[in-house]
Amino acid sequence: MRKSLQTSLLALLLLAGRGDCQAPGGQAAAPGKASTEESVELQLGRGYESLKQERYEDAEKAFRAALAIDPSMALRARFPLAVALFEEHKNQEARREFEAVGRAAGEKPGVLYYLGRIDYEEQNYKNAATRLEKASAQPPYPDTAFYLGLTYLRLGSNEEAEKWLKKAMETNPTDTRAEYELAKLYRKEGREEEAKQAFQNTRDRKVQSDRLSQLKWQCGQELERGPNEAAPTCDQLYDPNDADVLATLGVLYGQHGQLEKALKPLQRAAELAPRSPQIQYNLAYTYVQLGRFAEARGPLETAVQRWPDLFPLSALYGAVLWNTMDVQGAYETLHHAHQLNAQDAGTTALLFQAAMEMASRAEKAGGDSEALRYLQEAAGLAPADAGPHQRMAVIYRRGGRTAKAEEEERKAAGLLKATR
Repeated sequence: MRKSLQTSLLALLLLAGRGDCQAPGGQAAAPGKASTEESVELQLGRGYESLKQERYEDAEKAFRAALAIDPSMALRARFPLAVALFEEHKNQEARREFEAVGRAAGEKPGVLYYLGRIDYEEQNYKNAATRLEKASAQPPYPDTAFYLGLTYLRLGSNEEAEKWLKKAMETNPTDTRAEYELAKLYRKEGREEEAKQAFQNTRDRKVQSDRLSQLKWQCGQELERGPNEAAPTCDQLYDPNDADVLATLGVLYGQHGQLEKALKPLQRAAELAPRSPQIQYNLAYTYVQLGRFAEARGPLETAVQRWPDLFPLSALYGAVLWNTMDVQGAYETLHHAHQLNAQDAGTTALLFQAAMEMASRAEKAGGDSEALRYLQEAAGLAPADAGPHQRMAVIYRRGGRTAKAEEEERKAAGLLKATR
């Protein structure tokens, strides 16, 4: 059984370096395209959030809605749609979508992986082996080697199966499935001592997994007693070579307000797993809680480039840029985050501030039309705030557009009256 984190991000890991989307930090959409682009981003945001929560039917609906607006989004929408269909066990529909992505974007490892998985489930083991072999050159997911080994088992190619199952154990040592299958293979071949050792190893790992679960629970109980109380169990959890356990320990410290203690395990976890968006986010969020915004910027910058459609990453990165005085970068990143999740009040409020500041800068540079664009956006973000209308009135009056100035003055007066 795959880990929840991998399942929730399957559609995202392929997207680094893709060519069918605009990365955050680019220019905001032109006014004529804004409505459509925001609708697409909103659907994508819903889809990715649904994948994260393993609500695959909702994810399917969201990605289909995004494709209805823009059918050209092979990697941003069609690939995660296919993933959702696969997780819903709709293999034929998933195959069609993966094949469409392959035609549009080429033989990406992630596409080959999933087509190989579908071939395996349909007992087309030769095709499965061919595709998974190709995917294994740049494994898109930690269990690629495991499924290739499993495929060779079904084909009766024991030597190849052993090779790939051992590779799976090296790649993903916390997953006991590969060694269990290897133990069965040894027994089938009459290699009884090796089989006994492999079966024993899987039992030992199960015991170790149960022990870790117990330690995590005990650590949480010790931290509940307060920051000045000893937490010896938490010290036992620190494993400098296990990113998942380190991340769990860091989160436990953070949840109990011990932010300085959270940093050490999270920093090490981030070193071990630089491609994990969740770990990078947890480290950056801890820095933010400590007010160390400059240090939060590094982990987030790389993560946002790799996973631009993960709302929590973009929202936090926008806040970090704002607090490090990068107003332009903050505005662009928050604008993108708001497109992904227009319901998040914190992001909306911060984007309002950034838009107002961008308007001030445009005015100082003599760009009244640009300033008006930012102020109009700010007015839409905070409909009850008179400030944007007051400032638009001044710009319109300065430009001799009296009727527009009076219109904005009336709006501002009405909002001020309602506030009083």
